[in-house]
Amino acid sequence: MDMNVSKALLQAPVACPGDKTSVHDVEFFFSEQLSASFDRQLRAMWLRWNPSPRPNFNPRLLKDLDGYCRFLSHTGGIVDDRGESVRLEYAILASRVPGVFNLGGDLSLFMQLIEHKDREGLLEYGKSCINVLYRNYIGHELPLTTISLIQGECLGGGFEAALSSDLLVAERHARFGFPEILFNLFPGMGAYSFLERRIGRRATEELITSGKIYSADEMLALGVVDFVIDSGCGETEIASLIRARQRSRNGLVGVAAARRSVHRLDYDELLDVVRAWVDTALRLSIRDLKLMQRLISRQTVRREFQHVH
Repeated sequence: MDMNVSKALLQAPVACPGDKTSVHDVEFFFSEQLSASFDRQLRAMWLRWNPSPRPNFNPRLLKDLDGYCRFLSHTGGIVDDRGESVRLEYAILASRVPGVFNLGGDLSLFMQLIEHKDREGLLEYGKSCINVLYRNYIGHELPLTTISLIQGECLGGGFEAALSSDLLVAERHARFGFPEILFNLFPGMGAYSFLERRIGRRATEELITSGKIYSADEMLALGVVDFVIDSGCGETEIASLIRARQRSRNGLVGVAAARRSVHRLDYDELLDVVRAWVDTALRLSIRDLKLMQRLISRQTVRREFQHVH
């Protein structure tokens, strides 16, 4: 393989207090920012990110995520578990940052590229985002189910990443939103495409342009989130969900394939939106960039707070 992936035995506790420890058989290490653990009993790959210095999608993390996608394609969804080949059935996106799923795009990088009028740099960043999200949206072209587990703040590009999965499972304290409109931009890495297929045009545009922060229960009522569960019980509840679906899994995979066919999303659609996002970003005013700087400061403070606690 052409990526740095190492494997080791790992035991990871479930988050729900009082429950027994769940054993994840094999860990795949991509970098300090990204690792995945395979749970043989559930046939599930738990991908968790730990971005630094801020909990957002920096270029290195995006490169690591691309490596993960290539890894799944290279293996055909077959995991080598201590010499035995096991077929992957679920791929789960989650975070290692306490209280934060992901805060979105690398705003500091955006500011640098915008100030230098670097159209190609902005376009390459956008493409690196949709390359990963599109692969997740189509289930890596494998007969598996993708799940996003949201256990905290899920904003901007982080929200877009969550939306690229078949199922969205949110702990009750999770919060969602697209703050881009506050500095005169819009989420350009899949938000409109993913949401419009879930909740329709009117609700999509209201969500994207409101600048509001929504609770997990509000997202459930809108039809954006599929399940809301008690805080701290994400891993346990997903395990229960997977076990409950085992008997009908083949049919459910077929339903997902039918959904992707009916609500077809071509890569070129995402790329066209990224180009519109780049054009919009390059028209931002000095005032808009100052507002973006404030959000960068908030992302930094939030990360430092999580590190201290």
